[in-house]
Amino acid sequence: MKPGRTWLVYTLIRVGIFAAVLGVLLLLQIPGWIAAIVAAVIALCISIIALRKPRDDASRTLHEARLNRGQARTEPATKVSEDEDVEDQAVDSAEAAPSRPTDSAQ
Repeated sequence: MKPGRTWLVYTLIRVGIFAAVLGVLLLLQIPGWIAAIVAAVIALCISIIALRKPRDDASRTLHEARLNRGQARTEPATKVSEDEDVEDQAVDSAEAAPSRPTDSAQ
């Protein structure tokens, strides 16, 4: 699964658990702010216990992204793209061409 999708799925599952618990608590006539706090704590506990695999996948993608970012900083940019070659040739040919006097110089 792609890293962004892993994080999205994990986040949506956690938000869904929170919403379900909050809905149940509100149906039990618990005041809204208390229900929200209790739902957050219960959803956190459920996600720690029940969502081990998605949490591990999400943390693995974060670790890999962190490693890749560190490698990108340490590796020198040695690969030259085709666009850069074309631009270099255009600049070199412009410098080598003799300059012609223009009408505005008179």
